[in-house]
Amino acid sequence: MKTLLQINIEVNSGSTGRIAEQIGGLVLDKGWNSYITYARNYNPSKSKTIKIGNRWNIYLHVLQTRLFGNHLRASTRATRKLIKQISEINPDIIHLHQLHGYFLNVEELFSYLATLKIPIVWTLHDCWPFTGHCTYFSWVNCNKWRTECYDCPQINRYPKSYVDKSTQNFYLKKKLFTSVPNLYLVTVSEWLFHLTKQSFLKEIPVVTIQNGVDTRVFYPRDETLSVRKKYSIPQQPVIIGVGTTWTASKGFYDYIALRKVLDPNISIVLIGVSRNLQKKLPPGIVAIPRTESVDELAQLYSLADIVISLSYQESFGLTPIEGFACGTPAIVYNATALPELINSNVGYTAEPGNVKQVAEFIVKLLDKGKSFYTPNCLQHAENFDIRKKYEQYFSLYEKLLSR
Repeated sequence: MKTLLQINIEVNSGSTGRIAEQIGGLVLDKGWNSYITYARNYNPSKSKTIKIGNRWNIYLHVLQTRLFGNHLRASTRATRKLIKQISEINPDIIHLHQLHGYFLNVEELFSYLATLKIPIVWTLHDCWPFTGHCTYFSWVNCNKWRTECYDCPQINRYPKSYVDKSTQNFYLKKKLFTSVPNLYLVTVSEWLFHLTKQSFLKEIPVVTIQNGVDTRVFYPRDETLSVRKKYSIPQQPVIIGVGTTWTASKGFYDYIALRKVLDPNISIVLIGVSRNLQKKLPPGIVAIPRTESVDELAQLYSLADIVISLSYQESFGLTPIEGFACGTPAIVYNATALPELINSNVGYTAEPGNVKQVAEFIVKLLDKGKSFYTPNCLQHAENFDIRKKYEQYFSLYEKLLSR
């Protein structure tokens, strides 16, 4: 019986955690064993799970990153324990996902992976694997990652540090990530694929497998009254935005600007907003904390008339796809990977930062009505069904093992 071990920061929670869970469920259905690691954000999983470190480990890792820029070299004890567990499990394939987030000693892990004779698959969910510091650089229009990172313009952003070690970390990543002979990369969008081929990872085999949506969970719900009452959402047209973290680059302040130009009889609902950020929202925007209930999320997508994503940088962007699966059209910014997800039959693409244009597109969609777009949205969502998308992962596993 084959065994898959996935290394990620979370399991069955958040975007990468749900992706890992869905892949694990797929291989279990194929008769494999499945393991998934996590450091935080755990929900019950069909796979066997492995906890990496603890809360204090994360705190110390944050401190190491802040004071010394050692994001790649902290959490040594937790990582060595993980390596021991991997050796005991003896998997046939190791699949890497998000490795940043204050929980892994990346140098220790890749030094170990370089000694293994099994395939190592790494899904790139952002740009962090080929930069000296940041996860995205579009926001500041930085291209130093192409040759050498230095004087990082985002050193005070995640993973925030008071010391600029972007040059050292750039070359350390290059050394580590190109040292694993059996490494195979997967990008979640064509946009990220083209960036990867321009980076120091360009010689490593890479394919694109877009993220998928579980249409058995995300589908049009008739019962939405309960969530409408729960979150006091007015009985009027509803525009929804969803995020796990809300920052300027994720469009947080664009939603506030949109509220000023949008008809007051149209409600804006933002999901995943922290209590601190809720205080910054004006009247007319309903803030909902992060929800781990995909059933509730599907109900919210279903009651919405339009889903919008005003993010300036996304390696994929599941929000519009989940909305399509619930029969709801979308508006996204023409930025990074988002235009790949949409066409004129299911919504509009607006110029980044142009909230007046977003407001105009909202009016156009509402004039035709959600029901006009729903059939096309459901048909479009089928292109992203996880049973189609993640079957590509299994085919990749089998191909690599046959070698």
